[in-house]
Amino acid sequence: MLNAATRLFGGSIATSPLSELCGGDHELRGVAAHDFAVGYFVSPLHVRVASAKGRNGGSYFINIGLSGAISAARGGLRTTLDEATAGVANPGDTQELRPLRSGRTRFLGLRIDAALVEQEFAALTGHPPLSTVRFDLALDLATSKGRTVRLLVHSLLEQLDSKDPLFQRAELQRSQLRCLVSALLLAQPHSHTGELHGGPQPAYPRSLRAALTFIEANLAEHISLSDIAGAAGCSPRTLNSAFRGRFGFSPMSYVRNLRLDRIREDILASSDPVGTIAYRWGVSHLGRFAGEYRDRFAELPSATATRR
Repeated sequence: MLNAATRLFGGSIATSPLSELCGGDHELRGVAAHDFAVGYFVSPLHVRVASAKGRNGGSYFINIGLSGAISAARGGLRTTLDEATAGVANPGDTQELRPLRSGRTRFLGLRIDAALVEQEFAALTGHPPLSTVRFDLALDLATSKGRTVRLLVHSLLEQLDSKDPLFQRAELQRSQLRCLVSALLLAQPHSHTGELHGGPQPAYPRSLRAALTFIEANLAEHISLSDIAGAAGCSPRTLNSAFRGRFGFSPMSYVRNLRLDRIREDILASSDPVGTIAYRWGVSHLGRFAGEYRDRFAELPSATATRR
């Protein structure tokens, strides 16, 4: 059961029992897709679940009770997961989950890539978060905002269960997931809530806005640091300092990561050969590209292509 959960969530968690393994009903069904995975769990086990932060930012987890109740602890916080309360775990968090009553305890576990949360935060605010978004543990599903999150989760599940090929398209799944993440950012208190509800925030400096615009417009072409600096109207050193100050990495790392993200989206959304897609986005060395892709997504491009 524990090993199956780890496989479903792509190795983004490490699980261990908090008590001796026991009998009873155990069931796990799920589906993994680009940016997320969903699992349906039935188990009386008391477990510890550690979410790895990882070089790609790690993952967030939302646990929603379907029947029974589970005591959930995260650091010094504790709540009870049931049909009215969900739990949110952040990248790097360790949770302890303990079923409270006898009988079948059933819940849904939803994994969301941290990169998607950052992207939706940037879409809502106009800039990426300067540090990891950290959500409060307990999500009240009885409020109007909480009901919206729950509705979107169940809508996503219905879409995944549908036999209609249209609903299996990666574009539709990603659109649905983006709506869910935006609702979570707006509904659940977190470390950057003030930036979403506190009015207009300071914009990027003009030079940084110009650099980002240039990168977006020329991502499929060969881009050098001097090209970006020229478009931004500043020196490469100044540009490098601006990127590291805002994003935590260099301009060329930003270009590489954005290009890899777009390639991954195209691999999942089309039937074109991986090499064709990579060349389309400006990759000139497939061997180096495969290594960089594996470093970012913990799998080779060919492995991603098998999930189309």
